[in-house]
Amino acid sequence: MDWTSDNIEAVILAAGDYPTAKLPLGILHDAPYVVCCDGAASEYIARSNRPDAIVGDGDSLSQELKSQFAEIIHIDSDQETNDQTKAVKFLQERGVSNIAIVGATGKREDHTIGNVALLVEYMRQGLNVRIYTDSGIFVACHGEVNFDCKIGQAVSIFNISAQNFSSDGLQYPIYDFTQWWQGTLNRTTAERFTISAEGDYLVFVAYAESDL
Repeated sequence: MDWTSDNIEAVILAAGDYPTAKLPLGILHDAPYVVCCDGAASEYIARSNRPDAIVGDGDSLSQELKSQFAEIIHIDSDQETNDQTKAVKFLQERGVSNIAIVGATGKREDHTIGNVALLVEYMRQGLNVRIYTDSGIFVACHGEVNFDCKIGQAVSIFNISAQNFSSDGLQYPIYDFTQWWQGTLNRTTAERFTISAEGDYLVFVAYAESDL
């Protein structure tokens, strides 16, 4: 799986820190369709961009923006989900399943953890959703997954519900982690690595220097 050239159908700009690294900025710039969570819309628009849709409960939008962009604002008042999930749902309802999220990390750490953990829920709904941060990519996985990479990239694995872990192309052997920290700080030894497991887990792959 080539994380830099997968067919991305839409990009969600969440309300964390605005991306600064080359790869997430490039993904946002080249996006065929951009959905801004309402807390991210003002900064995106201030940078001379126009989103295709703005999704959220509307509380973070100024009256000026609400008037100017009324035709593309989609209010979702569900208090049981966050704006990132509302944006994913918005795209899912329109038949979009290959989604990149940028701006999902930074600011409050609890929001960051929640946003990343939600990737597993999206995967269970049949969606291919990845979070591109300023340092790497988070992806939810099930079973065996192959990753294209460069030698020496940092890799961390976070077990959700999996067992019988094994890997190829990583410096350190992996096992059935019971604590999230146990799968961190691995490194690639080839231009492809494989993780096998029975169940769900999260993988973080740090960018190569050329992507920063």
